[in-house]
Amino acid sequence: MARVIASFTIIPLGTATPSVSRYVANVLNVFDSLKLKYQLTPMCTIIEGEEEEIFKAIMEIKKKLFKMGLKRIVYSLNVDERIDKPSTMSGKIESVQKHRR
Repeated sequence: MARVIASFTIIPLGTATPSVSRYVANVLNVFDSLKLKYQLTPMCTIIEGEEEEIFKAIMEIKKKLFKMGLKRIVYSLNVDERIDKPSTMSGKIESVQKHRR
């Protein structure tokens, strides 16, 4: 299995209001239920886990949001897969911070 870091953004279309926070909360509930490590940011969510787990989460998220009444969603997934050494969200941040000192 490949351990990856991914950024995930989902845009629900055709909602009654411009607010999307209730949909984002449901996305995070899926990550929690699958015990995926994630970091919410103002523009996307960063996820760390096995590649298969992340793709499983995406499928569950789509089902959940369509059950909430959405007819259309747009989402993007960027995956960082490194095979020469383990990579984690915190490790990537620490690596950058070392160069700032």
